Amino acid sequence: MNIRFIVQYDGTRYEGWQRQVRTKETIQGKLEQAIAQVTGETVQIQGAGRTDAGVHSRGQTANVRLKKKVDILQFEDRVNRALPSDITILDSRKVPDNFHSRFGARSKLYVYRIRTGSHKDVFHRRFIWQYGEKLDIKAMTKAAMLMEGTHDFRGFTSNKKMKTGTERTVYSITLEESDDLLTLSFTGDGFLTNMVRIMTGTLVEVGEGKRSIQSVENVFITGIRADAGFTAPPEGLTLEKVMY
Repeated sequence: MNIRFIVQYDGTRYEGWQRQVRTKETIQGKLEQAIAQVTGETVQIQGAGRTDAGVHSRGQTANVRLKKKVDILQFEDRVNRALPSDITILDSRKVPDNFHSRFGARSKLYVYRIRTGSHKDVFHRRFIWQYGEKLDIKAMTKAAMLMEGTHDFRGFTSNKKMKTGTERTVYSITLEESDDLLTLSFTGDGFLTNMVRIMTGTLVEVGEGKRSIQSVENVFITGIRADAGFTAPPEGLTLEKVMY
């Protein structure tokens, strides 16, 4: 039985999505532990993407294959009771055996939130970057347009040992500011390790006036990580949705 579900999590205290040998504090690890507790089966969950340490999700998609049939509603309820309070699953449903959360994904939407006002947002501090200064949004928007399209993004990833190609297609990047909250939305067919955070850091440097708009093109030409901007903090980033 193949079950697909949506995972929401506050990634603040976790070492990212992917299960790791050195720590038990991962989203995948907690989910597999909870499902094993409920079903009595040793399971391996497939996720649509591997979010970094400290990154959040409103719409991560995952699936798990069970040997035995279960009642979907009871499964969801019991797994949620077994999970810590900062992780929950939603919209559980049976899917065809060939459904795979990662390989079947057509596009993903990531959102990065930056507080540009001088006052800190105490109640949302875990989910935004408390930057605290105004940025040149028009310049950032022009730079973001250069990042759209199909490119080799090897200069925008921290992973120097990519096992697959580094070409990706970014369908759109939008910037919207409201009440001192700047929201950057990235939609693409896939994203490399730290790619959205490095793109965000690069755009912020443009907004600060420390980097020219045209310098973005140079990163694609050289493919050198050092030519791009800094890696923005993880707390501002959320995986909002995975499209199939």
